[in-house]
Amino acid sequence: MAAQKPIVVVGSINTDLVAVAKRIPAVGETIIGTDFQIHPGGKGANQAVAVARLGYPVRLIGRLGGDAFGAQLRTYLESAGVDIAGVSTCDGTSGVAVIVLSSEGENSIVVTPGANAKVTPQDIARNIEIIRGAGSVLAQLEIPLDTIEYLATICARENVPLILDPAPAQKLPAGIFKHVTWFTPNQIEAAFFAGVDLSSAHGEAPAAMARAILAKGCNAVLLKLGARGAYLASRSEPGTLVPAFAVNAVDTTAAGDAFNGGFATGLMLGKSPVESVAFAAAVAGVSVTRAGAQPSMPTMAEAQELMEDETAKIAGR
Repeated sequence: MAAQKPIVVVGSINTDLVAVAKRIPAVGETIIGTDFQIHPGGKGANQAVAVARLGYPVRLIGRLGGDAFGAQLRTYLESAGVDIAGVSTCDGTSGVAVIVLSSEGENSIVVTPGANAKVTPQDIARNIEIIRGAGSVLAQLEIPLDTIEYLATICARENVPLILDPAPAQKLPAGIFKHVTWFTPNQIEAAFFAGVDLSSAHGEAPAAMARAILAKGCNAVLLKLGARGAYLASRSEPGTLVPAFAVNAVDTTAAGDAFNGGFATGLMLGKSPVESVAFAAAVAGVSVTRAGAQPSMPTMAEAQELMEDETAKIAGR
């Protein structure tokens, strides 16, 4: 794999403060928690670690604060095998996510950007050689939108495929879509970009949402539908639903990030888009059986084992 072009991730780096309780509290309600954990997180860092754990070379571009969290996050990323030459340190605090996790594995998250809000187009320009040498670029929306817009332009100019995870969902400049190779929302985000009522997102037909998003100009769409699986469609190919793996979920935090890291890795390993989605589903499937964001990311062997087990089950039916 050393000869392979690396995946470059541009995005957020956070510390996750996780409170565990039987259920997520209602507005204005106080409940008693059952556990508290601190994990490294941030969608950018999560996706970078997901790729690194799978044994594929990955480089991260982002910012950390000059606080204790920043120093700890830098050490953790290095130990996970992520190349952080593109991660700079600035004054102020690092990003923090406060997560409430229910006993059913559901979560509610509030993200305070900190240093992530200071990732600028200049950071992209400063690391242009890293992007130029990438096999693909993964990005999310936890850093400033003007930086993402500039990144999309650079990826198009340098002919580097861009996989955009539009989370958290927000209005995007119309011109950005034409620079996106793969647009990978979850079902709530897909409803947002498709102009569908969010209250009916879980029951909405993925094909209709995919068509609405493709009409905005992106090359291909990959909808992450949770337990329903994932739906991929492009301008040139009909839509395909790839089922999820049946697992006992403990913590769904960063499942989407595990999926994106797995999908990008699959493509870089020469798998077809459908094969890459199945591989990504296995990566995400393993991740939800363990607590935490980055600590839950599986190795290549663990992802392959889940796929082999599922194949054996199907053969035995």
